[in-house]
Amino acid sequence: MAVVSLKEIVDRAFAERYGVPAVNIVNDLTLEAVLAGAVEANSPVIVQTSVKTVKSIGYDVLYAMWTSMTAGIEVPVTLHLDHCPEREVITQCLNRGWNSVLFDASTLPVEENQRQTVEVVAEARRHGAHVEGEIEAIQGVEDGIGSDTESHRQSLQVALTFIETTGVDVFAPSIGNAHGVYSAKPDLDFQRVTDLVEATGVPIALHGGSGMTDDQFTDLISRGCAKVNISTDLKITYMKSNLAFLKTAEEKNKWDPPSLFAHVRTDVMALTTGLAAKFGSAGKAW
Repeated sequence: MAVVSLKEIVDRAFAERYGVPAVNIVNDLTLEAVLAGAVEANSPVIVQTSVKTVKSIGYDVLYAMWTSMTAGIEVPVTLHLDHCPEREVITQCLNRGWNSVLFDASTLPVEENQRQTVEVVAEARRHGAHVEGEIEAIQGVEDGIGSDTESHRQSLQVALTFIETTGVDVFAPSIGNAHGVYSAKPDLDFQRVTDLVEATGVPIALHGGSGMTDDQFTDLISRGCAKVNISTDLKITYMKSNLAFLKTAEEKNKWDPPSLFAHVRTDVMALTTGLAAKFGSAGKAW
């Protein structure tokens, strides 16, 4: 296949009730490994970049990495800017070719969030891009964005008005989910997903996926969570894989960076193929 729009990927997943891994990469190695894992699983994949990653690597370099690594790729892939409260960063990414953005104005009053989201959607449309929206901050800090305090959950009608007024392509509700590592099995509001989907027909993005149980994933995906965000699991896999290899290297006094990279690549690929199998997207490439 090739690079496609976020909407094409999530709309198919939504219609067939499977989830697509939306994985936050942190560098060139994790980007290549996630893409390779998607190819191995014959799965669509959403590659996500945080504001922190975009700024640390640079817009031009990161996008050049993306275009180089996806040239001739055999599965549907798309590039998404995750949790971005900064309009300037959104504009820079859209100008360079990102396929979609999550405008995160969840700390603003809903009315102001809605007003600005309408503007972001219009801006994205001029680039042929798509927008994910949210009105409640998902608990937990991710790459410097967010809060450890759970935000007030808006009424269903407020959420419906936001979705209908802004025209967002994907909606990320607060359902008791959280970014980071859960201290216990999360208590999730499954019915809220069903209510949103039945009222709008808009695909749902599930945030805070790292640490949810298989049964929770299966239930939520069956209700319309077509985009499943994974960030913490990628970071943990990446760091622990490096740590394990370096401990062995120290014991053996053998220092070979290419072997380290290959080891980490294998583990990140395995994470990606496992997510595709768990969420039902394996074998769904077109």
